[in-house]
Amino acid sequence: MKDIDFNKLTFEDALIRLESIVRELEGGKIKLDDAVDAYEKATALKKFCEEKLKAAQLKIEKINISPEGEISIDALDKAEE
Repeated sequence: MKDIDFNKLTFEDALIRLESIVRELEGGKIKLDDAVDAYEKATALKKFCEEKLKAAQLKIEKINISPEGEISIDALDKAEE
């Protein structure tokens, strides 16, 4: 995206921008070319937010594999008890 610097963007800022684009698109008063550009930006922002959430989730969860090969996920604070 030409005007989104993802290296400097926080999750919260991305979410605010995404919500703004969605409201603009739902308003229906945007030209087609602008709507397509807004949709592309929204898609990139959505992906960015999903990746940030996934990274945060991995930081707070611990994956355990039992001797029988069963997989379980524990909260990090529970796993360290």
